Amino acid sequence: MEAALKAMSNPTRREILRLVQNDEKPAGEIASNFPISRPAISQHLTVLKFAGLIDERRSGVKRLYRTRVEGMAELKEFLDNFWDNRLERLKSVIEASEVSRMEPSW
Repeated sequence: MEAALKAMSNPTRREILRLVQNDEKPAGEIASNFPISRPAISQHLTVLKFAGLIDERRSGVKRLYRTRVEGMAELKEFLDNFWDNRLERLKSVIEASEVSRMEPSW
C-alpha cells in the first residue's frame, strides 16, 4: 500500500493512470502526452508497475500498459475506509456539539 500511495503522489504518474484507465496504450503514446523525456516516462511506468497500479504486456516490440484493476481496487478500499472513519468522527463531533447547544446552561 505504501508504494501505491507514494506512486500516486506524483502528478505525472496520476496523469499516466488516467491515460491508461480505459484501454492499453504503448509507452510511446503515453510519452507523447508529456513534455519530459521517454526515459523519464519509463521510470514513472516502472514506479507504477512496482506499486501494482499498472500492468505491462509485450506485443511484438511494443510494451503496452493498462491500469491494474486489483491494484486500484486495493487503493480505493484503503481511501474509502480512511474517509468513512474520518466522516464518522466528524459526524460524532457535530452531533455532540448540537446536543451541548440544546442543553440549557442554568
